[in-house]
Amino acid sequence: MTKRDLVLDVAERLGYTQNEVSAVVQTALDAICDVLAEGGRIEIRNFGVFELKVREARVGRNPRTGESVPITEKRVAIFKPGKALKGQI
Repeated sequence: MTKRDLVLDVAERLGYTQNEVSAVVQTALDAICDVLAEGGRIEIRNFGVFELKVREARVGRNPRTGESVPITEKRVAIFKPGKALKGQI
């Protein structure tokens, strides 16, 4: 399902226009991105939790040459499904 499909489905279920639903969906996604960019956490009850995980810097290895390669620290967004979502899946 794409964002467009989501907008169409919600607009059909609730009877709003696609433009109204698209604005709401985009605003919700922007809010999630903003909170994650600040290092925060978003918990949506019965759905799941979006949060940041920091992957520490480490030394990797090039599989072709066997040469050591430094890998820098990076922040990664993760999602943990909630109990209700796990039950539906």
